[in-house]
Amino acid sequence: MRKNYLFAGIIILLLGFTSCKKGNQAQAGHGPMPFPVQTVEKSNVTTYNEYAANIEGIQNIEIRPKVDGFIDEIYIDEGDQVTKGQLLFKLSAETLSQQVKAAKANIKVAEAQVFSAQVEVDKITPLVEKNIISSIQLKTAKSNLNAAKAQLAAAKAQYQNAKENLDYTMIKSPVDGIIGSLPYKVGSLVGRTEAKPLTTVSNIKNVYAYFTLNEKQLLQFNRQLNGNTANEKIKKMPEVELVLADGSLYDFKGKIETINGMVNPRTGSISYRAIFPNPNNLLRSGISGKVKMPSNMNDIVLLPQKATYELQGKKFVYLVGKENKVESKEVIIANTIDNHFVVKAGVNPGEQYVIDGLIKLRDGMQIIPQKGQSQADGNVAFSQK
Repeated sequence: MRKNYLFAGIIILLLGFTSCKKGNQAQAGHGPMPFPVQTVEKSNVTTYNEYAANIEGIQNIEIRPKVDGFIDEIYIDEGDQVTKGQLLFKLSAETLSQQVKAAKANIKVAEAQVFSAQVEVDKITPLVEKNIISSIQLKTAKSNLNAAKAQLAAAKAQYQNAKENLDYTMIKSPVDGIIGSLPYKVGSLVGRTEAKPLTTVSNIKNVYAYFTLNEKQLLQFNRQLNGNTANEKIKKMPEVELVLADGSLYDFKGKIETINGMVNPRTGSISYRAIFPNPNNLLRSGISGKVKMPSNMNDIVLLPQKATYELQGKKFVYLVGKENKVESKEVIIANTIDNHFVVKAGVNPGEQYVIDGLIKLRDGMQIIPQKGQSQADGNVAFSQK
C-alpha cells in the first residue's frame, strides 16, 4: 500500500513538471516578435512616362515631274542615300528640245527686226531735224522700234521657258536623304497630275518623334515647368529618350521642340514633337517607338504599397512608437508611382513604420524592430507605361 502511494506521488510530480514546462513555453510564445521597419524620409523622385511615337525625317519630300514625259533613265534604287543636286531621273526630251530650238530661232528673228527698226529711226532722225520730213514719221519709226524690242523680250522669255522645261526632264534631288519606293519603271509615262510621286527623299540626318499627352498629363507636366510663355517652358523641358521597337534604348537623347497650341476636342490630347539626332541613319521615316519623358518630384514622402492596409476606403500604416509598440495611422495618398504611394499627409520624416507582415499586427502590440534599407535614399527613379 505504501509503495502505491509513493508511485502515485512520483507521477504527480512528473505531471506538474511537464505542465510548468508547457506553461513557460506558452509564455515565451507571447513575447515580442520581429518585424521589418523603415524610417520615413523625403526624397527626390524621377518618374519616366512612355508615350507611343511616330518617327519621321525632318524632311520628306515628294519628287514629282514638272513636265509630262516618258521615263528614259532611273539613276537610283530604293534605299539609296543621295546628296542634294544628285541626278535621279531623266525624262524623254525630243519635243522639248525642238521647242528650245524654235524659241532660239525666234530670238534671232526678233533681233533682226529690232536692228531694222533701229536703222529706220537713225535714218529718219536727221531728216526731221532739217524739217525735210514730218516728225510723225519719226514717231512711227520709234513706235515700230519699241514693238520690235518687245517682241525680242517675248522671244527671250519664251526661250527661257522652253529651256527650263527641258531642264525639268533632268530630275535632281533637292536635299540630302534616303530614297523611298520607286512605283514607276523605265518607259512609264508620267506627268504633273499623277497620284503617286516618282519617289520620296527623306532627310533623316535628324528625325522627329510625334507623340501625344492627354489633358491630365499635360497639366501635371506643365505644373513642373517654370516660364510664362510656351517657348520659355519648352526651353526648360528636360531631354527625352527613345525606346525602339525591339525594346532597346536609342543611343542619343532628344529635345522637345514644339507643343501644339490646341487640344484635340475629339481625343482630348495635345501633340508634342521631339527631335533626335540620327548620325548613323539607324532611324527611318515611318517607324514607331516610344518617347520616354522624365518628370521630377522633389521632397516627397514615398511608402511601399505593401506597408499600408485599407480599411473602409482609407489607407493606414503601422507606426512604431514608445516601447516599440505599434499604432495604426491614417495616411492621405496624393499619387501612385509604380508600387509606391506618394503620401500627402499622415506621417512625418523620422518616424518608423512596419513594411511587411501587417496582417499579424494590432494596435498597442509590442514588436522587435528590424531596420531594413531606407526606401528614400537620395534620388529615386521609376518607369511608368
